[in-house]
Amino acid sequence: MQIDETDRALIALLQENARLPVATLARRLGLARTTVQARLDRLESSGVIAGYALRLGAQARAALRATVLLSIEPRSGPAVLARLKSLAQVRRVHTTSGRFDLIVTLEAETTEALDDTLDRIGEAKGVRGSESLIQLATKIDRA
Repeated sequence: MQIDETDRALIALLQENARLPVATLARRLGLARTTVQARLDRLESSGVIAGYALRLGAQARAALRATVLLSIEPRSGPAVLARLKSLAQVRRVHTTSGRFDLIVTLEAETTEALDDTLDRIGEAKGVRGSESLIQLATKIDRA
């Protein structure tokens, strides 16, 4: 699907505040409300807009966050991913290129819970090695 500048402007407004009414979006874009609604429907049905989600503020997020860089054994990806999926503290997993195979984002309420999760990841069959980075402060968050 082709995305034009109007679609990009609409997406940018929604990224700032996905709860804006269609009438407000239309006014800010200088378009008719029905035109904006048709564009939203097209962007949603084509998968450009995959959904709308709640974004928690810092006071509602888990107290501790960590990034874990994992090296895994060849052909062990599905088993390692199944293990990671079973751990409630695992929020995101990305494949990557380079020295590490997976980037895992964790959230936990206590250092004990974080430590336990790191141990459980390290014990998973197929995990060759890991490096953990505890996140201290968020300086930019455009998620």
